[in-house]
Amino acid sequence: MATTVFSKLSKIFFLFAIYCALDPFKHSSISKYPVFQTYKIDMPPLSSLPKERDHENLLQNSEIKFLNEVQGPESIAFDPLGRGPYTGVADGRILFWDGTRWTDFAYTSNNRSELCDTKSSLLAYLKNEHICGRPLGLRFHKRTGDLYVADAYFGIMKVGPEGGLATSLTTEGDGVPLRFTNDLDVDDEGNVYFTDSSSVFQRRNFMHLIVSGEDTGRVLKYNPETKETTTLLRNLQFPNGLSLGKDGSFFIFCEGSIGRLRKYWLKGEKAGTSEVVALLHGFPDNIRTNKDGDFWVAVHCHRNIFTHVMAHHPNVRKFFLKLPITVKFQYLLQVGGWPHAVAVKYSKDGKVLKVLEDKQGKVVKAVSEIEEKDGKLWMGSVLMSFIAVYDLP
Repeated sequence: MATTVFSKLSKIFFLFAIYCALDPFKHSSISKYPVFQTYKIDMPPLSSLPKERDHENLLQNSEIKFLNEVQGPESIAFDPLGRGPYTGVADGRILFWDGTRWTDFAYTSNNRSELCDTKSSLLAYLKNEHICGRPLGLRFHKRTGDLYVADAYFGIMKVGPEGGLATSLTTEGDGVPLRFTNDLDVDDEGNVYFTDSSSVFQRRNFMHLIVSGEDTGRVLKYNPETKETTTLLRNLQFPNGLSLGKDGSFFIFCEGSIGRLRKYWLKGEKAGTSEVVALLHGFPDNIRTNKDGDFWVAVHCHRNIFTHVMAHHPNVRKFFLKLPITVKFQYLLQVGGWPHAVAVKYSKDGKVLKVLEDKQGKVVKAVSEIEEKDGKLWMGSVLMSFIAVYDLP
């Protein structure tokens, strides 16, 4: 009897494996990518991750502002006069809060049409992002007041203090087109340091980039004098946020897939070299420097055993991706079943200084960036339709 049951289960499993391998009805999350590959991600052991936690869930004390007035506000910026916030939203516009209402400040696409009109769902914008533009990282030049923009599709752009259509600065680096421009920072001389998260996937396929683990990401520099863009680091797995140090001698950027902070030296004996300075609780997005020279890192969620096993076993991960479930569900597995935001402050040497969490995702479900200003943390999220504000003690 037991032998018969085992034989039947073996046959069912065998047929299911064949179904997953062939995916005849194109139900898997990677059905549109016949040559989709998964790669090993060298995540450090779970035991080596930061032990600091926020057991009080202090992020739940945040105030939710501008609910449904801003869709997917990835980056938050204030101009040199302290006005704002400014933020880029899902329909391709950059908005400005004038103290009473949101107004259009700038846009990155010169081909806007009714395709870019407001939609009910954030995911509904993905189809036309390459037409409407998708401004991600925002930075003001402190002296000129120019706003620098990392548009996911149109590369590095700049718009003057008066706003309007942004001007393209660069769309390639060393002859390789920018495919997923993500975040940036600009120094006093106008040099722009930025990340290109992938040379394979565009932002509208960011979930596939996450589950792939491919390593075509780069960190680059745009020189305004020569108009040249050079690659500083390559072969990175989902490089994301980037922020200059207070003295401009280095910048720190986030390695999204591995979940760590890396420092790249611009000046001094170590110029041109990089080093890992911190491991992160989970998957990072943007990083921003505060007035004291510390760094706020936006973390989408904690890592878990599932993500750790999948990272080290790409063939097992690919089998899961072949299952007849959506990439959105695959993403939820990666983040532990539900979105939950973590905000972590690090010193320039990678020491954890403060952790703020919303473990249940009750108030701040996701966070893409944390901008500290006047004793408050302004938190945007590419996945949410609000800005959260937390009062620092």
